[in-house]
Amino acid sequence: MAWEDEVIGPDVASAGLLVSERIGKDVAAQLDLEEALEASRYASHPYSSHPKEWPPLVEVVETRELPPMLIERYNAAGGEGTALCGFFPEIHRAWASVDNSLFLWRFDKWDGQCPDYSAEEQAICAVGLAKSKPGIFVEAIQYLLVLATPVELILIGVCCTASGDGTDPYAELSLQPLPEYTIPSDGVTMTCIACTDKGQIFLAGRDGHIYEIQYTTGSGWRKRCRKVCLTTGLGSIISRWVLPNALKFGAVDPIVDMVVDNERHIIYARTEGSKLQVFDLGVNGDGPLKKTAEEKNLIDPRETQYGGRRSAGSRAVARAAKPSIVCIAPLCTVESKWLHMVAVLSDGRRLYLSTSSSGGNNSSVGGLTGLNALQRPSCLKVVATRPSPPLGAGRTQPEDLSLKVETGFCSAGTLVLSDSSASAISSILIVTRDSSMQSSISSNFGMAARSSRALREIVSSLPVEGRMLCVADVLPLPDTAVTVQSLYSDAEAFAGLRESSEKASGKLWARGDLPTQHILPRRRLVVFSSMGLMEVVFNRPVDILRRLFESNTPRQQIEDFFNRFGAGEAAAMCLMLAAKLVYAEENLISNTVVEKAAEAFEDPGIVGMPQLDGTTALSSAKTPGGGFSMGQVVQEAEPVFSGAHEGLCLCSSRLLFPIWELPVMVVRGELGSDGRFEDGVVVCRLSAAAMKVLEAKIRSLEQFLRSRRNKRRGLYGYVAGLGDYAGSILYGTGVDVGAGSHNKGRNLFATQTENADAGDGFASNKRQRLLYTSAELAAMEVRAMECLRRLLRRSSEALFLLQLISHHHVTRLVQGLDSTLRQKLIQLTFNQLVCSEEGDHLAMRLIAGLMEYYVGPDGRGTVEEISMKLREGCPSYFNESDYKYFLAVECLERAAVTMKADERENLARDAFNLLSKIPESADLSTICKRFEDLRFYEAVVRLPLQKAQTLYSRGLVVDGRIDPRTHDSALAEREQCYEIIMNALRSLKGVGQSGMQRDFGNSVRLPGAGSVLDQASRNRYIRQIIQLSVQWPDTAFHEHLYRTMIELGLENELLEYGGSDLVSFLQSAGRKPLQEVRAVAGVTSTTPIGDFDSPIPSSHTKYLDLLARYYVLKRQHFLAAHVLYRLAERQCTEAEDAPTLEQRHQYLSNAVLQAKSATSVGPVGSTTNTVDDGLLDMLEAKLAVLQFQMKIKKELELIASRSENLMGTNEALSNDPSLQSNQAGDAEILKSAKDKAKELALNLKSITQLYNEYAVPFKLWEICLEMLNFANYSGDADSKIVRETWARLLDQALSRGGVAEACSVLKRVGSNLYPGDGACLPLDTLCLHLEKAALERLTSGVELVGDEDVARALLAACRGAPEPVLSIYDQLLSNGAILPSPNLRLRLLRSVLVILREWAMSVLAHNMGTTTAGASLIFGGALSLEHTTVVKQGIRDKITSLANRYMTEVRCLALPQNQTEPVYRGFRELEEKLMSPSSFQLF
Repeated sequence: MAWEDEVIGPDVASAGLLVSERIGKDVAAQLDLEEALEASRYASHPYSSHPKEWPPLVEVVETRELPPMLIERYNAAGGEGTALCGFFPEIHRAWASVDNSLFLWRFDKWDGQCPDYSAEEQAICAVGLAKSKPGIFVEAIQYLLVLATPVELILIGVCCTASGDGTDPYAELSLQPLPEYTIPSDGVTMTCIACTDKGQIFLAGRDGHIYEIQYTTGSGWRKRCRKVCLTTGLGSIISRWVLPNALKFGAVDPIVDMVVDNERHIIYARTEGSKLQVFDLGVNGDGPLKKTAEEKNLIDPRETQYGGRRSAGSRAVARAAKPSIVCIAPLCTVESKWLHMVAVLSDGRRLYLSTSSSGGNNSSVGGLTGLNALQRPSCLKVVATRPSPPLGAGRTQPEDLSLKVETGFCSAGTLVLSDSSASAISSILIVTRDSSMQSSISSNFGMAARSSRALREIVSSLPVEGRMLCVADVLPLPDTAVTVQSLYSDAEAFAGLRESSEKASGKLWARGDLPTQHILPRRRLVVFSSMGLMEVVFNRPVDILRRLFESNTPRQQIEDFFNRFGAGEAAAMCLMLAAKLVYAEENLISNTVVEKAAEAFEDPGIVGMPQLDGTTALSSAKTPGGGFSMGQVVQEAEPVFSGAHEGLCLCSSRLLFPIWELPVMVVRGELGSDGRFEDGVVVCRLSAAAMKVLEAKIRSLEQFLRSRRNKRRGLYGYVAGLGDYAGSILYGTGVDVGAGSHNKGRNLFATQTENADAGDGFASNKRQRLLYTSAELAAMEVRAMECLRRLLRRSSEALFLLQLISHHHVTRLVQGLDSTLRQKLIQLTFNQLVCSEEGDHLAMRLIAGLMEYYVGPDGRGTVEEISMKLREGCPSYFNESDYKYFLAVECLERAAVTMKADERENLARDAFNLLSKIPESADLSTICKRFEDLRFYEAVVRLPLQKAQTLYSRGLVVDGRIDPRTHDSALAEREQCYEIIMNALRSLKGVGQSGMQRDFGNSVRLPGAGSVLDQASRNRYIRQIIQLSVQWPDTAFHEHLYRTMIELGLENELLEYGGSDLVSFLQSAGRKPLQEVRAVAGVTSTTPIGDFDSPIPSSHTKYLDLLARYYVLKRQHFLAAHVLYRLAERQCTEAEDAPTLEQRHQYLSNAVLQAKSATSVGPVGSTTNTVDDGLLDMLEAKLAVLQFQMKIKKELELIASRSENLMGTNEALSNDPSLQSNQAGDAEILKSAKDKAKELALNLKSITQLYNEYAVPFKLWEICLEMLNFANYSGDADSKIVRETWARLLDQALSRGGVAEACSVLKRVGSNLYPGDGACLPLDTLCLHLEKAALERLTSGVELVGDEDVARALLAACRGAPEPVLSIYDQLLSNGAILPSPNLRLRLLRSVLVILREWAMSVLAHNMGTTTAGASLIFGGALSLEHTTVVKQGIRDKITSLANRYMTEVRCLALPQNQTEPVYRGFRELEEKLMSPSSFQLF
């Protein structure tokens, strides 16, 4: 929002606030007529006179004689015929009838034309003019002339034709007879005719009834025209047609005058006996006529003064004849919303009446606002009475001489009375509002001064030849009227201006001259007298001031004018003259007047100087007696600017009033159910002609101020024209403009505290701290006026822009806006368009639509054409950057349609170069999409990044400091710029902005090409965008880019083309929550491991995965192992976020591989290699513990499954109490197992936790033994814990499946623990435990246990090594205390025999080069398949020796021979086979 070298944003906004405040005061100061009349009850002087030395307020500008043919016809009738006269202001015609002839002629000029119409034989008794209803007659017939004779009623078509140049729309008039629209009057003589703005025709008859002429096109049996009586019932019809007039009782009081209130849809009627009647036409004016009130006792002859106050000696007045009502007139809503009608009495008094039963300004009856507009008239009562004006202007009215009024006219606040009290010469009294009172109301706003609010009127007297017959307003010409109605019809203060534009604009005169004298021409009246026509013009205050300047009046009269109207109002009038703002009368203002008005506006002796309000309150606080008064209130002084500033505010606010707080656009159409216009058409609220007129006035005022500034004329011109030197005084930098050698205006800036009491030092210092100096006050005023000038310029440019837009069909321009912006545009007021950033943004969008209309494929021109208009007419809305922007758009449009690739590339490059100069001014969301279509991705990347950099740097520092609000908005705008590039990536990847996969078949095609992009081209463009993006030095953007690439699955491209900050980004994103990762973390690659205890959300693991992949790709295996280890160890609080144990196992396995790779790559013996070895050992240990955890979890799940199945089986059985207790136990086990399994699935546990909290409580003894072995458990000497664990394991196996199961467990577990250090495989305990169990179960017959089961299990546990097993057996057999039972010793000897045979067969198989199964055939026994031992020389002798010894042991047993013999024989056979010659060869 800037033009030239001016920074106008804050200036225009502050001036806008001032204008809004001024408009609010003006609206509040416009009193309703009822309020003014109420205040007048207490005013002693309701009337005043115009100063004699001033130019007259009312003057006759021209008198015209009656048409000769009219005079001739009247003379031919001998002066005794029926003669009527009147005016038709709608067609600028006067009329007169003589007997049966009617004459029409122009009342504003004599053009020699006077068409006449003659009725058949009968005299014309009433004449009226009605609007023609649409669709009945041809378009040329705009009005209908209604003639009433005693015999018939006649409708005549009226056609008005404009002049050839179009300046005079009423140049020619022709009458078109309509014979089919003539109907009989049925013997009723009509007295008057009234017509509504809807074309309804009402006639009042001599019989006291009201009739309506209804006319249509006619169809079938229906007549084209008919007369309908609206005020009669069945009784009246019978009386009229059956009873003769002589038999009718009671006198008829016929209606002699009817007036229509077209705003409230009410008809007021006056009878011959001064009765008033009220008829209602319905809410919309098309309802049936309904009589709602009739009053005949409204006049009290004693009320000679207002409020019933009587003067001394009023007996003669009391005996005087009762006054009659001479005229009635409706009051428009502009004049009053609470008073509805005024009646003028023959003594000059006025009665103000209301049709509402509830009076006062707290009711809206009769108004047009809100739901109260639906309330209809219910009564007729006098609300206020206005005393009669004095006879003549400026002379006292004698007691014995009262005003005698024959004819009256009242319209829009003006009263015209015929004065026939003096017999010498007839005159007319003209009563108008005193405009000087309006200025006093405005200046006293807020003080509620009753005297300033009272209605005061000026009485003027004009002599007239003959008798005044009737009066009418000369309505403005249609062009003026349409402009005024367009401007003011929607303003709340002028609501109700909905009728014809001429009548509506004329009603604005009711508001007085001051608010409208810049837009309305001088008011004119035409008076029809018995001697001719007299045109009267009303001089507005600005016209009087102009005449004063023209006549070189003394300065004293100019000062009197300023004193009467106030310095502000008078200064505003000076501005209107100096800037030639007076509407349609610029030719009346000479250059001399312009210069004198400008000098008066700038004369401090007339308009005053800025000063402090309440200065008197800051006087010395000492009391008259010399003491000090602590109770005196010291008010803080406020600056009060001069009349020049006040006048500029008034002039600006009145120019802007009709548009300031109203929307610039409206919708013509139906309103949807949601309150939005769905199918409406958006158009400008004001017409282009009205905006052009208003723009010209505003520009004229602004140019005047600028010219005075450039010439350094007056206080404003001098101070504002100092430029940079005066910057301090205008913007408050603290340098006095009056200081130094440049002090040309020193006499203007004397301080206000120079004449303070020098002796009162304390008070003087205090006042100096509180008061402004004159220089500061002058600077403040000039600063405010300069802001207003800038507001005026901005407003004129806004109007120019709206005109340009309206000429190019607003509806088409707003089609490109989304629904939100369209709704904002409809709600946008002119104030917002001028002063707000939102208005600036919407204006830019409209300009963009306008430019697209010009440069599009079906455009109507070039950028240069429309840009020149915009730069000249509204540079603040369209500056150089906008010009470059749309030049770039034009290049893109040409590139989109060209078929040559090189030309397309060059055009896109030109557009890119233009936009690179103005990145912050371009709408990149649209522009970059066009570059995407052209595959020019350099611009797609660079332009948003340039704009983001500009916006962010500007948002960081405002006025030298960081503003958090602008900082946040700058961040948001920067994110939007980044998203443009990200959307381009998504488009190429085939993913829309919503993240949904797109159909590649709908992809954008290259201009001039017919093929869709293939995948190779897509990948190439993706790599181009990534490479261009990484080159840009914006770390925040890199973060945004990296996240989007990960989101789109471009991990490979990310790892390949990522920038130097990729590692820190991945580290930071994987360590912190997303909302905290907004700045790049300062973590280097040498510190890759963060805090493992902090939970990592599952959504962030992808960053650490990528980091590990990056390290692997860069062959940094050690760092990769650390990252993988962190992923495996990460803590989780929710099961949904936790990885599975299998995933953790995979992470640790990969970490082990990376650690091994790091160990193999590093130099041998280096410190790094040592560290890597330690990492490898740690990772392998972690992996082993994890395997234990996985086994425990699996076992717990099996336990839970078995418990669940068991519970299901028990539920199907009987309700045994024991079973119920078992079920409770199973349920507890089930719950505990499930809970523990969930715990194991959540996080990794230490080996201590696994052992103590999971394995031992659930009796997982096998896993316990494996953990003890892994931990190299070295407890007490006899390994008590290990032995107990083995015992529990074997007992568990025995209880589950007997000795066979126990042997199977021993084979499985023992082979995993062997060889070790023997601590975790106590063979002696195992052997003794199993042998005892086997003997007991075999003896008891519980289980059939073979002799070789335990021995072979032990051999399998030792992985086929017989020596340790034999050693244990030998140890047990040699200790009699351990084996006191002979049967147990025999059991052990059988096992020894099995072991020796196995040993011998394994040795034999090794020497023979065959399998142990083949070797077993020699010994006749089976051979364990687990045997894998390699035997040395001399083993045969050892086996033989052992067999021999154990034979002796068998013989020593105290058992029957039949039990020991098989064992003995087995040892002997083994010995013999080993000692045989064949065995020597085999061994």
